[in-house]
Amino acid sequence: MTRLAQTAGLTDVQVEILDTVRRFVESEIIPHAQRLEHADEYPADIVAGMRELGLFGLTIPEEYGGLGESLLTYALVVEELSRGWMSISGIVNTHFIVAYLVNRYGTPEQKQRLLPRMATGEVRGAFSMSEPDAGSDVAAIRTRAVRRGDQFVLTGQKMWLTNGAYSSVVATLARTDGDAPSHAGLTTFLLEKRPGFGETAPGLTIPGKIDKMGYKGVETTEMILDDVTVDASAVLGGPDQVGRGFYQMMDGIEVGRVNVAARACGMSIRAFELAVAYAQQRHTFGRPLAAHQAIAFKLAEMGTKIEAAHALMVNAARLKDSGVRNDVEAGMAKLLASEYCVEVVQEAFRIHGGFGYSKEAEIERLMREAPFLLIGEGTSEIQKTIISRGLLKRYHLN
Repeated sequence: MTRLAQTAGLTDVQVEILDTVRRFVESEIIPHAQRLEHADEYPADIVAGMRELGLFGLTIPEEYGGLGESLLTYALVVEELSRGWMSISGIVNTHFIVAYLVNRYGTPEQKQRLLPRMATGEVRGAFSMSEPDAGSDVAAIRTRAVRRGDQFVLTGQKMWLTNGAYSSVVATLARTDGDAPSHAGLTTFLLEKRPGFGETAPGLTIPGKIDKMGYKGVETTEMILDDVTVDASAVLGGPDQVGRGFYQMMDGIEVGRVNVAARACGMSIRAFELAVAYAQQRHTFGRPLAAHQAIAFKLAEMGTKIEAAHALMVNAARLKDSGVRNDVEAGMAKLLASEYCVEVVQEAFRIHGGFGYSKEAEIERLMREAPFLLIGEGTSEIQKTIISRGLLKRYHLN
């Protein structure tokens, strides 16, 4: 039976990978997600299973021990994982962005040292741009990296690190030139640390988990940098890449926006599955809910939104894979998929009626998780800014 959000033109390898992940989601994630999420418990067994499947090395080149798959493959895997539990996709997302940045911009030494261990999941990555007073406004970053000979000393406070504790390497954006205009003085550092909380490297502290309304299980943390001293070789791409951090990070964010769109698609699919099943099982006024036109129309709109979001997400991933810049398309995919996800989840919640308000219901968890997608990797308003600027540039009148 044909289901929603099918992707045409996949290779046999891609189909096999997705079938394997789908079975893993059905057997190892969905049955345990409610308990783990309510307990805010780190899903250690699920993570171990993902390591066995090679998911941490999905896009890392084969020469470094990975599977060498495309962004499209990764996005479709994320869609499957998010259908089971969105937090699981968060565990691999920031890891993937860091691996992408190291592979694209890293020095040969950085690649050889980090990528093989990242491919196995032994080393996991975290991605750090945001600060208490700098989220979407990247130019407002205050964390400083002062050069002293062949070293840099970093001082500042970072926020919203997914995998902040379990990671061993954090791609961190800091200001290296306070006199440079806005983005030009920013540099990306690969800060290496021990997994865990507390002082995990000299001067680098992960204080504890930030308590959230959703997106539980995976830890979100702060990072305090108090005179953290690193060699200039810790600059992503080496010392000659000082000042290039903003452009490197924005490249990673484009990839991350495809990921968030994929998460939204996966959650929307799960919300639809829950709603369409409940609408056929629950009877009112002598008929199944689905037999009432008001409910049937909701299902029609939900399915249409899922197909539209999935198509935009696939297109953005394929553009990035082809080497074409996809900032506009990634923004469109992230904008539409996240907004539609919130709408689809809310409609599924309404179809569940009073039962949906109970913590026994899976849709209750999705109601708390979906809003995160509206702000992750840039708010909807930021996406509209990026999209409109890109369109005006393309359609500029001479």
